[in-house]
Amino acid sequence: MANVSPRITQPFHDLTTDGRELRIVSIGGGTGLAMLLRGLKRYVKTSSELASSQYFPNPDQPVISDLCAVVAVSDDGGSSGRLRNELHMLPPGDVRNCIVALSEDEDTLAKLFQHRFDKGTGLEGHSFGNLFLAALTSITKDFGEAVRLSSEILATRGHIYPATAADIQLEALMDDGRRVRGETKITASPGRIKELFLVPPDVVPLPQTLAAIERADLITIGPGSLFTSLIPNVLVRGIAQAIVNSPAKKAYICNLMTQANESLGLTAADHIRALNSHAQVKQLFDYDLISWAPASPKMKAKYALEGANQIVADLDAIEELGVIPVRGDYLIEDTVIRHATDRVAQDLLGLVYSPAKHTELSQGRSTTV
Repeated sequence: MANVSPRITQPFHDLTTDGRELRIVSIGGGTGLAMLLRGLKRYVKTSSELASSQYFPNPDQPVISDLCAVVAVSDDGGSSGRLRNELHMLPPGDVRNCIVALSEDEDTLAKLFQHRFDKGTGLEGHSFGNLFLAALTSITKDFGEAVRLSSEILATRGHIYPATAADIQLEALMDDGRRVRGETKITASPGRIKELFLVPPDVVPLPQTLAAIERADLITIGPGSLFTSLIPNVLVRGIAQAIVNSPAKKAYICNLMTQANESLGLTAADHIRALNSHAQVKQLFDYDLISWAPASPKMKAKYALEGANQIVADLDAIEELGVIPVRGDYLIEDTVIRHATDRVAQDLLGLVYSPAKHTELSQGRSTTV
């Protein structure tokens, strides 16, 4: 069987959906979650749009009626770390990226919210979006409420929830037995992360997060840094079990490249094992989206300088974990390698609309591309 992306080839109204609009929960952090939200946003219709007499459904295109992002809040570096230490608030950086990604007028807001001051006592290094969230948090005394109000003010096409409202830190047990606390110290530490913990360990998610997971049709995790963007979410008490209990389809979007201090030497199946193990469940995912497209020699050489390479797609091992690999042409190159947002979003929606088409696997086994 050829290495081809399992594309949706028939009209959506002829497929296995019952015709209702989709509810999607995307979990992660860093730039990976914002990337995914940009791809899914184009399918979102708000409740007012769906109720409008001028709205005419397109049978060839799926509709998302509810898109929720659950964002890791363990960052302690840069502008987010400074605001966290000085104002005793949750780190706003990853949330800010999601607000921009889901906003109606992303081009203008991206310039405003991502604008970083390069001078000014106390301002230098801060982004405007972080300061905006800091101001709203100061007014409301509630970071979650500040995020909600920001979303309303900026007319985002989705909801954004911090993974927890608690002030948490990450602590890593390294393979040499050392314990390192703090996300920036962990990512800068030599050696491999063996296990990750939240401090304190018993924090809980927002009720809205659990409700969104319970009613979801599709739950996604990734792409993103395995130990600092993805695993912290499933360590929040109740989130992993809610995912398992949800009737939704569950998909992991595999990273394209390994990452120093996070995943060097780890295969696609190893990523899934690490997420399952930290979530303390047997199986989180039904599907794993993996790119088959090879990076250019120039880009491979660039990543090799930091010891990184394309993640091994060990398909047999993934299947042994009870997960169906879905291979697609998800890789594009710019100054870095990143996911092809639209193609990832299309195949994710196909998991709900046409799951039978995504059981086809490529013949390539346990090899990189």
